[in-house]
Amino acid sequence: MSQASDLIVRAIDREAEKAAFLKRVGVGAWTREPLAGDASTRAYERLHGPEGATLIFMDQPPALETAPCPPGADEATRIALGFNAAYRLAAGRVDAFVACAGWLRAQGLSAPEVLAADPDAGLAVIEDLGDGLFAPLIAAGAEERPLYAAAVEALVRLHKAEPPDVLEADGRVWPLLDYDGLALKCASDLFVEWLPKLHPELSFGPETIAAWDEVWAPIRAHAAANASVFCHRDYHAENLVWLPDREGPARVGLLDFQDAVRAHPAWDLSMLLHDARRRVSPDLELFCLQAYFKARPDIDAGQFLSDYLCLGALNLCRIIGIFCRLTVRDGKPRYAALLPRLWGYLNRTLADRRLQPLDAWLEAHVPRELRR
Repeated sequence: MSQASDLIVRAIDREAEKAAFLKRVGVGAWTREPLAGDASTRAYERLHGPEGATLIFMDQPPALETAPCPPGADEATRIALGFNAAYRLAAGRVDAFVACAGWLRAQGLSAPEVLAADPDAGLAVIEDLGDGLFAPLIAAGAEERPLYAAAVEALVRLHKAEPPDVLEADGRVWPLLDYDGLALKCASDLFVEWLPKLHPELSFGPETIAAWDEVWAPIRAHAAANASVFCHRDYHAENLVWLPDREGPARVGLLDFQDAVRAHPAWDLSMLLHDARRRVSPDLELFCLQAYFKARPDIDAGQFLSDYLCLGALNLCRIIGIFCRLTVRDGKPRYAALLPRLWGYLNRTLADRRLQPLDAWLEAHVPRELRR
C-alpha cells in the first residue's frame, strides 16, 4: 500500500471511530461543523443539535504525539521519550484536558464542562463557550482594557489558588508537574535550533550554544525554584472567550490549557502581554501589570517585574523558535510574518539588567537586521 493510500485508509478508520463515539454518547445525529485549527495536532468541530443547542467535539489522535512525561521520570528517561516528555507537554491527552478543566471550574473559573470523553481514543464532547474570543472581539471594535482587566482578574484568582500535585475531575487523574530546568531548557533551545534553519546565514557552533546556555542557566534555576502556581501555559487572546453573562473572573472562558504545569506566575502574564498574534502596546502592558500588582499586594513588585521580563524573554525566544519551525519544517509561512512583533517584545524585555548577557549574545551572533 502506498503512503497516500495508507493515509486515506487511516482517515476513513478515524472517521468511523469518531462517528461511533458520537453515536454512543447520544449526539450522533447532530450536524458537524469543522472549526479553524491551530498549530497543534488537535481538531475541533461544532456540533449543532435541537433548538439551537451546540457543543464542541474534540479530536486528538493519540498516535500523532510522542509520550507525555511520566511522574518521577529522570531527565535521561524524559529525553529518550521525546520532546513532549522532556518539555512536559501533555501530548494532547484528553484525560489531561478533563482533569485540568475540572480543577479550573472548582476555582470558580470558566473552563468547559466535559460531557463525554474517551481518552484512549482521544475524543471528547465539551461545552461550547461560544465565539467571543478576545482577539476577534477587539479587532471588531471592542475595548481592550476591560477585556484585559478581566483576563488579569482571572489570572489573579488562579495564582491565589494552591495548585495540587495531582489534578482529579470526572474520574480522570493527571499530574501537575513543575516547569523545571529541563523543560525550560527545551523551551529556550528552540531558538538556537530553528532560527538558523530560517536564516541559513546564521551558524551557531558549540561555543556559541554553550554561551547561550550560560545566559539562561541562572534564569531557568530561579524560575524552577519559584514554580508555585497553576500555569495555563497558552494564556493569550485567542484562547480566552468573553462570557459577559457570568460574574468576576468567570467572565473569562479558558481554552487549550491541557499542557498546564506548576510554574512561576510571570509565565502566563508573558503569554498574555507578549501576544504573538496581536499587538499589545506598552501602555496596555503597563495597565495590566499595575492591575496585577494592585490585586496582589503580597508580592514584591520589583522582583516580580524583573522575573516577568526575564521569563518573558525566554518565552519569546521559545516562540520565535517555534514559529521558525512552523515556517521551515511545516510549510506555514504565515508564522514568519509574526516574527517582527516578537522581536519588538523581546527588545522591550532587554531593559532588565539580568538580561544584559542575552543582549550581548544577540549583538554578537544575530545581526540586527534579522531582529526586527
